[in-house]
Amino acid sequence: MSANATPLRVLIVDDEEPARAFLRRRLAEVGGVEIISECPNGFAAVKAAAEHKPDLVFLDIQMPRLDGFEVCELLGPGVPVIFVTAHDEHALRAFEVAAVDYLLKPFSAERLRKALERARTRIGRPAPEILSIAARAKPGGYLERLVVKDGPDIVLVPCEKIDFIEAQQDFVALHTQGKVLLKNQTIASLEAALDPRHFVRIHRGSIVALSRIAQIHPYSKDDKMAVLKDGTRLPVSRAGYKKLRALWEEGAPAPETGG
Repeated sequence: MSANATPLRVLIVDDEEPARAFLRRRLAEVGGVEIISECPNGFAAVKAAAEHKPDLVFLDIQMPRLDGFEVCELLGPGVPVIFVTAHDEHALRAFEVAAVDYLLKPFSAERLRKALERARTRIGRPAPEILSIAARAKPGGYLERLVVKDGPDIVLVPCEKIDFIEAQQDFVALHTQGKVLLKNQTIASLEAALDPRHFVRIHRGSIVALSRIAQIHPYSKDDKMAVLKDGTRLPVSRAGYKKLRALWEEGAPAPETGG
């Protein structure tokens, strides 16, 4: 770093104190940074990032409650992240979510220096476009839960608790157990991340949990109406009904059909 370069304000997130201490030592060797906060978990990290506005976040991946990818999602693409982990199997996902770098523990001071140089080139530039939330699903599978910011709170929503999802401009409204939670996500990318054996996009603006459908009724010449177990009524397009029929033919429980 040049003599007049401004120190990077960094946030360290790791649930293990020895790992945080190791990173502190490496950062002291390299120089050019100011550690503004340290967090032992993802919930604290999201709060600290909102409060301190760091230039860069060093983020562990395998942590209890919220993992590193979920924290990265909540931080948003405008916050540069360097993942720091002892596991190499997450590297592809890290770059799919536009991480600045991926450091494998233990790493050298020189390797850290290169990561910081890369971070400096990112700061101040427009946030990179990242892949859909599907890229953050577990490899070989689908999302098991969604993380949602609800005011100052972070809510973990198990997918099995979702009744249906509606598109609302740049957001989706998750209907779960009588509550409605807004998430900054497109319905198309969320559809790609959910298990198609359990969630069906029945209309351009809605996805429904197959198990919540109680009845299907005629609605118009081309469309039908799905009545959910809680009484909610949702339109079903011709394409949506075709998807439903395919699942029923594969053995999924079929609801009552009226008319």
